[in-house]
Amino acid sequence: MEKVFLYNEVVERIAHQIKNGIITPGEKLSSVRKLCEEHNISMNTAKRVFLELEGLSLIESKPKSGYYVTNRPELNLPLSQSSNPSLIATDTEPDEIITQVYSNMGSADLTLFSIGVPSGDLLPFAKLKKEIILATRALKGGGTEYEPLQGNLKLRRMVAARSPAWGGNLDENDIVTTNGGMNALSFCLMALAKPGDTIAVESPCFPGTLELIISLGLKVLELPTHPVTGIDVNALKKVIPTISICLLVPNFNTPMGSCMPDEAKEKVVSLLAASEIPLIEDDIYGDLYFGTNRPKCCKSFDVDGNVLWCSSVSKTLAPGFRVGWIAPGKYKAKLLKLKLIHSISSTSLIQEAVGNFFKSGKYEHHLRSLRKTLYSNYQNYVQAIAEYFPVGTKTSRPQGGLAIWVELPEGTNTLNLYNLAIKHKISIAPGRMFTLQNQFENCMRLNIGLPWTEELKFKLKTLGSLASMVQKAK
Repeated sequence: MEKVFLYNEVVERIAHQIKNGIITPGEKLSSVRKLCEEHNISMNTAKRVFLELEGLSLIESKPKSGYYVTNRPELNLPLSQSSNPSLIATDTEPDEIITQVYSNMGSADLTLFSIGVPSGDLLPFAKLKKEIILATRALKGGGTEYEPLQGNLKLRRMVAARSPAWGGNLDENDIVTTNGGMNALSFCLMALAKPGDTIAVESPCFPGTLELIISLGLKVLELPTHPVTGIDVNALKKVIPTISICLLVPNFNTPMGSCMPDEAKEKVVSLLAASEIPLIEDDIYGDLYFGTNRPKCCKSFDVDGNVLWCSSVSKTLAPGFRVGWIAPGKYKAKLLKLKLIHSISSTSLIQEAVGNFFKSGKYEHHLRSLRKTLYSNYQNYVQAIAEYFPVGTKTSRPQGGLAIWVELPEGTNTLNLYNLAIKHKISIAPGRMFTLQNQFENCMRLNIGLPWTEELKFKLKTLGSLASMVQKAK
């Protein structure tokens, strides 16, 4: 364990120096032998450090020369702005563009920059298929019978077993399974809110969350959000008297990809607990970090059971499986009552298969590969945006997740860009989808979970050209 800790520590230290400009692009790193001396590690460990940094696209090997820091294309573009929404709650219906964009889901003839899930080409479907066959043999009745109300025991045990990675300390009795992540959020809101209540969220916010809140007869209060550090905690503090629930995606929220610092997470948890306001934490992207360590969750700092931690495998493993879960803290009884009314039971066969996939270690192996691909994609996207998009374009700098937020020059309407791009078989997610207010008209979210190919690069080039056309036509 000590060697593993030391290896991770060295990787994290060098990665931090690169990302913060202490070691600059093009600079040569210490040799393998020198790294051994500097950190008192073995030759094999030093080589592993370099391989890990290379896998993160932070360094590159030059034959007979050594390792050098790669050029970081994201630094060539300015950072997108923090949002500045009105701090007034609204129950305005979400923009109809949401329905239009999501109707494209599953369209094989479109390049779906608009749908925030990893491509099936990046997912281990063949291995999952084998797990389903094994699950039919293991479960009583081949999976045809009802399972316990809390959900599949194996899945709950494995979710709990993985919780120390993000600072949690859960056991299987803390978990309630659901039919996907949105089902988890829906249960939480139905259990805790009454019609007319106000829910505080990030701005911009996932469109499905906005639609869910409004459909339940609730109001949305959008919080100012920084593209790197997440919500403005001081703004949250100001609106505490007016809200009933806070629903946040602290780790790599879509569309910005921001990640709240640990001290901000702890402050939010404490602030809400003091006012007895529940925090629904959507951690669906937490496993998709680009760095060396998984970030902590707000649930890590929860001592009162006031945080309802939700997640699923929809963004990491199998969107169509609809497997999710909640650690509802002190609200467990309310959640179980709702699940009994609305579901009775989850799909035991699929949950058993996912539980087995976790237990076998295949999930961690898959995540390592997926994270490297997503980070590499992110860099490729930014390089293409810098090269092909209008001058003045800004982007977020996600530290994980599946999205990049693109802010085009003022006056470039991304609803018009969407309509133009569709004619070229390209679908984007206009910024107006991610808010109930009049903002983000010149922004869009792009999904980075597509396999990087020359064709995809050409599609981004086309999109950049179309953006320039829209800009000139304003």
